[in-house]
Amino acid sequence: QVQLEESGGGVVQAGGSLRLSCAASGRTFGTTAVGWFRQAPGKDREFVAAITGSGSARIQGDSVKGRFTVSRDNAKNTVYLQMNSLKPDDTAVYYCAARRVPFFTSRPSEYAYWGQGTQVTVSS
Repeated sequence: QVQLEESGGGVVQAGGSLRLSCAASGRTFGTTAVGWFRQAPGKDREFVAAITGSGSARIQGDSVKGRFTVSRDNAKNTVYLQMNSLKPDDTAVYYCAARRVPFFTSRPSEYAYWGQGTQVTVSS
């Protein structure tokens, strides 16, 4: 079992930056791939980024490539999402999710554990 808690959301102006954190507790964290997803009102959940259990590989979704970076510190059981050059279209609830295996995927159905989400609002 893995428990996840996101933090770091808030309101920021377009062009600004935020760093989200996903703190994990439970099973050995280094064996779990972690993904970030977001969901805006009336829209489907969208893949944002993911990182392997060891942190050796990562991937970003097309809409955030070049602006968002995922990283992790397994000693602190925490995964981060650094978000730069934010746009109003980035406004959403952001969720972190963990798999039972070290390898990532962009499909939300393959993540077993989810946090409660943190709101990010980008004003124009």
